[in-house]
Amino acid sequence: MPKISAVIITFNEERNIARCLDSLQGVADEVLVVDSYSTDNTKQIALQKGARFIEHGFDGHIEQKNWALSQAKFPHVLSLDADEALSPKLKESILEVKSNWQFDAYSMNRLTNYCGHWIRHSGWYPDTKARLWDSRKGKWGGDNPHDKFELFETNKPIGFLQGDLLHYSYYSRSEHINRTIHYGKIGAEALKKRKAKGLLIKQLINPPWKFFKIFVLNLGFLDGSDGLFIARQAFHETWLKYHLALKK
Repeated sequence: MPKISAVIITFNEERNIARCLDSLQGVADEVLVVDSYSTDNTKQIALQKGARFIEHGFDGHIEQKNWALSQAKFPHVLSLDADEALSPKLKESILEVKSNWQFDAYSMNRLTNYCGHWIRHSGWYPDTKARLWDSRKGKWGGDNPHDKFELFETNKPIGFLQGDLLHYSYYSRSEHINRTIHYGKIGAEALKKRKAKGLLIKQLINPPWKFFKIFVLNLGFLDGSDGLFIARQAFHETWLKYHLALKK
């Protein structure tokens, strides 16, 4: 039976980290928190909950998560963000996998709580994520801040776990607006870093397409005013990253 290292990266997550760590009880054989020098009570809470706590400078979401993987005691890794937690059903599924590991990686559905409401459309659900894997078989990739786990052998099948990964995203719409601006800036830096082409055309086409996809194709209108606001912020983030990337 493989042992599992649960790995979480943090920065000022005192309102979320306890819930995340509590959900890992009975599932993880090691809980590792890699923190980028929080100024709140994240460290104290993590240590009180029995986590191994390491501080490391933040160079980007992908870079930080890959560095955190290298610090895990066990190669089989369950990766969570601090604002996520395992549902009871998902915990059961992970325990079943521990006794019968068959795939290099396993994915699960993520259900997001937005300002106190569970969002079941808008492209936010099922929002399937690969979060349990053999770290010798892949690494974090994608574009900051939207990282994703990628297997080295891209044609290998990925298993699927029943149960939801519960994501407690934004506590207020103003928080969402601030994060939109932050992510837009990070996205622009990622575009500049890889010297992306055709940015002006993409700035004209991609933001309205993003809104239409979320609100219409992904049935965001069924999420009511939350769905409309989510689509608007997606439009803004997409537009902003191209706008900033085009600036000298």
